Parts: sequence; C-alpha cells; structure tokens
Amino acid sequence: MFDNISVLVQAPILNLQLLIDGVFVGAIFVLIAYGLALVWGVMNVKNLVQGDFVIMGGYIAWAMSNPKYMGDYAVHPIFGLPVAIVFMFGFGWFIYYLIIKRVVYRDLFTSLLATFGLAIVIAQLLNHLFGPEVQVAEAGFPTWTAGLLSVSVTKLVAFVLTIILSATVIVFMKYSRMGQAIRATAQDARAAKVMGINTERVYAFTYALNAAICGAAGVLISMIWVIQPFFGLPYSLRAFVVVTAAGLGNIPGIITYGLGLGAIEQFGGFVLGAEYQQAIVVGMLVLVLIVRQIQQSRHRQAVI
Repeated sequence: MFDNISVLVQAPILNLQLLIDGVFVGAIFVLIAYGLALVWGVMNVKNLVQGDFVIMGGYIAWAMSNPKYMGDYAVHPIFGLPVAIVFMFGFGWFIYYLIIKRVVYRDLFTSLLATFGLAIVIAQLLNHLFGPEVQVAEAGFPTWTAGLLSVSVTKLVAFVLTIILSATVIVFMKYSRMGQAIRATAQDARAAKVMGINTERVYAFTYALNAAICGAAGVLISMIWVIQPFFGLPYSLRAFVVVTAAGLGNIPGIITYGLGLGAIEQFGGFVLGAEYQQAIVVGMLVLVLIVRQIQQSRHRQAVI
C-alpha cells in the first residue's frame, strides 16, 4: 500500500490519470443514482434491483454485438443504447404492475424484500440465458496516449453520452407535463391526486423511466467495464451511497457525490488493490449512514 502511495507522490501524472478515469466512470454512477432517486423520492421504494436493471442493459448491448446471437445482423454495441432504453422502459412498466404496484403503499421491509427477490430472479435468468462468464461488449475505439497519460476513447464516448442522457432526463423532468406531474406527486401524492393527476400512471412511468435510465447506463458499462449476471449488487450499492449522501432531489449533490465516488474507487483501487474496490464501496455506504445518523441526532437535539 505504502509503495503505491509513494508512486502517486513521485509521479503526479498518475493522479491526473486516476482522476480522469474516476470522473468517466463516476458520471455513469450519477446516471444510475438519479434513477434510484426518482423511484425513492416519488414512490418511497428502495429499489434493490437497480443494479440488475443495469446488467440487463449491458447484456442487450453485448448480445446485439455478438454474432452468436445476431448472426450477420450483429452491430456495434453503441447501437444497443436506444434498444436498451425502449426495452427496459417496457420491462420496467411491466414489473411495476406485476410487483411494485403491490408494495408501494406497504412498509419499508416489504419493498426491500420484493425488490431483492426480483434482483435474484433477474440474475438467475441472465445466468441461464447467457452463462456465468464475464463478458465485455467490444467497442473497438482506440486509446489516446500522451506520455504517461492515456484516455480511452470508449470511456470518453460513454462520458459524453452520459451527459447527453442526463441533460435530456433533467429537461424532461422540468418542462414536460409528465415531468411536472412526477415532481408534484413526489411533493404530495394526495394533493396531486386531488388536482386530477393520475398518480398510479405517474408511479408506473417513474419506475419505467428508472429502468430505462439503468438500461442506458448498462450499455455504457458493458463497453468500458465487464458484465456478469451477478454483478448487479455493486451498482445498487453505489447508487445507494450516492443518493443517501446527496439526499433526494438534490441533483447537484448527486452529481458531486457520483463523480467523487468514481474518483475514490479509482484511487482506492490503485492504493489498496483492485480486489478491495467493492470493499471501498461498502465502507463508503457504512460511513455515509453513520454521518447521516449523527446529523439526524444533532438535528433532534437542536429541536428539543
């Protein structure tokens, strides 16, 4: 560990390299976390299947680029992006009416148990369909190199697409009628219903939109990292870390903490070793929960 720290001190360019890589992957964490914040804030459902939606999107892109499944019609994985968005939107809508609708008004434990069970089912289905091997959707983009600094064009393209997708969702939420209905329902579902908003349809659309966002993120992840049927949980944990730290509805906070988590993972993986990256995520979640608990205790004491 200390040897790796000394390397960072002696070669400052490596710090810039890790920071760039952290920002590139952190942007995707922001996208996943924003979807979770939507479901959590509007429906009060802690969606433990978040990461498995991401993996599903990744497998869509991978399968579309694989001649084994597509034959002569195999395409570049980036063309799986619109397909994953549409498919996952429809899948999310279906899952809402099949499962989530029945737990929206139930207690926290029920929603956690339902989404956790759904995550297990999806992981097993993906394992049955595609096998347990680690896969990557080959994008074929080059890597730009300048001395010790290198920038993967695949990560750069994913970063740009993430910005475009995030901006599109934010504009939709701010200016569209459905976006305004979602925000009104998040503030007060009962008042929104009295004002004529179909809250049931809003819930279904919100959950479907979250699934579509996760599917898009999965396509990008399949090109810059690896996917495997049981890799969903780490992405769910990352989303929970970002949303818990930033707070619901705090878009600047979600962006800041998402990018920060990406950078922390890169630096932590370099210093401690790649095998400890998941432990870093879990440690961050525990730390955030401890800090939140302390803040709530101080707030209650101040009120008293």
